[in-house]
Amino acid sequence: MGQDFDIERCDLNIKHNSSSHHTELNGEERLIVRRGKPFIIVLHLKPCGKEFKLGETTFTLMVETGPLPREESGTKVSFGLRDSTVDTEWSASATNDPSGYTVSVSINSSPNSPIGVYSLTLDQEGKKTSLGQFTLLFNPWCPSDAVYMPSETKRQEYVLAQHGQIYRGTHKRIKGMAWNFGQFEAGILDICLKILDENPKFVSDADKDCSARRNPIYVTRVLSAMINSNNDSGVLVGNWGKISDGVHPGAWIGSGDILHQWADSGPVCYGQCWVFAAVGCTVSRALGIPCRVVTNFGSAHDSDGNLVIEKLYNEVGEPISEGDSIWNFHVWVDSWMTRPDLGSEYDGWQTSDPTPQETSDGVFCCGPAPLRAIKEGELTKKYDTPFIFAEVNADVVDMVQKSNGEVIKFTSTNFVGRFISTKAVGLDQRHDITHHYKYPEGSKEERQVYGKAQHHNKLQQRGEQPGLKLKIKFSDNMAVGSDFEVYAVLTNNHMKTKSCTVLFSAKAVGYSGKLGDSCAFASDKVELTPGEEWRLPLRLQYDLYGSVITSDRLIQLTAFTMDKQALDYHKAEKTIVLDEPDIEIKLLGEATVNRPVAAELTLLNPLPETLQDCSFTLEGIGLTDGKPVTAKYVNSIHRRYEHIGYKKPKCTQSPMVNFDCVKLKNIKSSMFVVVKG
Repeated sequence: MGQDFDIERCDLNIKHNSSSHHTELNGEERLIVRRGKPFIIVLHLKPCGKEFKLGETTFTLMVETGPLPREESGTKVSFGLRDSTVDTEWSASATNDPSGYTVSVSINSSPNSPIGVYSLTLDQEGKKTSLGQFTLLFNPWCPSDAVYMPSETKRQEYVLAQHGQIYRGTHKRIKGMAWNFGQFEAGILDICLKILDENPKFVSDADKDCSARRNPIYVTRVLSAMINSNNDSGVLVGNWGKISDGVHPGAWIGSGDILHQWADSGPVCYGQCWVFAAVGCTVSRALGIPCRVVTNFGSAHDSDGNLVIEKLYNEVGEPISEGDSIWNFHVWVDSWMTRPDLGSEYDGWQTSDPTPQETSDGVFCCGPAPLRAIKEGELTKKYDTPFIFAEVNADVVDMVQKSNGEVIKFTSTNFVGRFISTKAVGLDQRHDITHHYKYPEGSKEERQVYGKAQHHNKLQQRGEQPGLKLKIKFSDNMAVGSDFEVYAVLTNNHMKTKSCTVLFSAKAVGYSGKLGDSCAFASDKVELTPGEEWRLPLRLQYDLYGSVITSDRLIQLTAFTMDKQALDYHKAEKTIVLDEPDIEIKLLGEATVNRPVAAELTLLNPLPETLQDCSFTLEGIGLTDGKPVTAKYVNSIHRRYEHIGYKKPKCTQSPMVNFDCVKLKNIKSSMFVVVKG
């Protein structure tokens, strides 16, 4: 039984922890730490109470975040003392000074924890003591964190730097503009967390939203939507027309004033692309996500998704159509993170764009899209890769309509996506990163990528494949008698979100293809974003399939998707051959011509029930006059044959064995035997 002790006060050790966690620029008013790295608190016990004895005294710590903390959501975690902390999960260890009245507790958070404000509580067998609050951020210094950035120089630039350069102008006259990101200014972190709490996903399901904040992909997508005020009460109102009220976008020089104004009175007037991007960079860095501001010169706005910027003019050069456009420059952000949803080859910089241009899944947001997917024209890789690909690599088609209606086309392949720029690491200089986004303009590789993207896009627009892809995947262990799961796997290769119903069934089937009774069924409705993969599990239980399968031990799986509105149907079919048990054949002596030898046959019952009316049959050429030897018995899976013999010397024989019973038929095996003369 542990000893209870009374806590006089808890020292959150803010100065030391802030220095260790690279949060000292936030000030010393409260504890701010980064996930996946230990922090130390000091418990001062009351001198008149019981002392802390290492190895005898114990307690449990509990951390909670969000308005509805739940263990199932990972927003509530309890953990006890260990000899040392564990890097991969919430854990704690303790040491005490000789007096026993000062206890240092080292606490390590999981590198996959949701970010946010946490409460910390100590529990001594039901006696709970609040130790205070702390704020947990993403950790680019932690190798197990999804935002881990190996270079310290780059961490200093993309996480800790509060000043930067944003590039504007034209590709022939690029001008840098200083910007104060100010992510460590007083109150900014609270405002950034407030942005998360104001997003519609939190309002509709706070538990799900807070749990999802463990994922920088999710957080980045939320920020892309919330930095603009379209669809929600986000930070900035966009205005590209005449401005007679509010602040002109060109007047801002930093993010701090904008964020404070939003926190005090709601959406701020006004912003344009560089302002949206700069504020997005501030919030990302404040939360611990490495981020840079990027400018694309000659940036295409592909409104109809055909990867071509089409402009129609009359014979005197006057535009006679609206829609697609090319901006002299456009500014967005790149954020650094892994992409486990896509594969490790897509880790690294991800483009997202908080400027409200086009909707994504019904919301004005864009990204994050991997730079590799953009460069390689992998348009199904989420999120919004086709739109960003067009921004940097669309072809421009100028069309002149003559008075007789004839249209003459002129195509330019090198007008879009020039001098893509960001601030250099550690220097107030422009760094050209065009090669991160695309192959050299006009090169063989660039034209191949563009052709691949165009082909894919045309197929999508015609409703042809690639589209939804449906397949069935098996489990590793599918032995007769076992319970196991199989999966219908649906992948959305469209560039738009797709909704459909999935039906997944299993039926017994004979080798001739004749279907028997059903043994499992599952269905669900699903909505898949571009590139998303989704699985519907189907559990096959012996209690259900055992009574309907034939001796062939075959089960046919059929998966079917349907979107009645779009008249889109897909089917996948596979047949399972259930693994059968092995029969062990063992000769208890040497096989010699015309001499009897004993054989031992063993079969391990794979079924969760007793086998009835079992028999082994043994036969082989030159064995026991060539006649099968059958032995029948009940409730046995082990048999010994005393008198079998071979008639031919100096040959290799292969005795065949068949096992049969009511529930398990036609199990066969054999072995090679060299018969001596």
